[in-house]
Amino acid sequence: MEKIISVIFKVESEGYQAMTELRRVPVNDTFVVTQAALVKKTNSGIITLDAFDTGIETRNDTEAGGLLGMFIGVLGGPLGMLLGSGLGMLTGSAIDSEDAAHSASLIEMVTEQLVDGEVALIALEQEAVDGAAQRMLSKFDVSIIEEDAAEVEEEIEEAVKAQKEMEREARAKLREARKADRKQKIEENRAKLQADFNAFKEKFKK
Repeated sequence: MEKIISVIFKVESEGYQAMTELRRVPVNDTFVVTQAALVKKTNSGIITLDAFDTGIETRNDTEAGGLLGMFIGVLGGPLGMLLGSGLGMLTGSAIDSEDAAHSASLIEMVTEQLVDGEVALIALEQEAVDGAAQRMLSKFDVSIIEEDAAEVEEEIEEAVKAQKEMEREARAKLREARKADRKQKIEENRAKLQADFNAFKEKFKK
């Protein structure tokens, strides 16, 4: 089965060690890793520390490569922060509230567990033996989360739709705010012009 696996390291150097080991031997009898990235959470968001792509061709190689990048993008974006703090904010968006716990499970768990200063290795893998990659990585001080890659792809598609809807709503609110500000400024200008004319007329009355 193809999976997205997220491995959160307490020790940054161990994250680099794991990346080195995967890069050296991405293919074995129990699992295959086609793409992987080591990312770090900082106050300013998610940064990529290291990454590799084996170039192994699969039936959705292009799609899978994009999937890993999109997943990391969602984690590091504003939507990832919202998902980590609770999906209730997205009720009525592209993510159905009844399916929220399932459809956003991986993004939500990763954003909740990855804290500032920690690193995570995120990889696209195919397992011949269930849990093989987890067992290899469990020698490190880590927490491991994995999900069916096809389900993660659907999750990200819905997340991207939700983000676009949020952006549309934000732009609409900004336009309304600008209209309100402009109207207020116009009224202030009108009042000032009227005051100037009244002051000018008062001079002639004297």
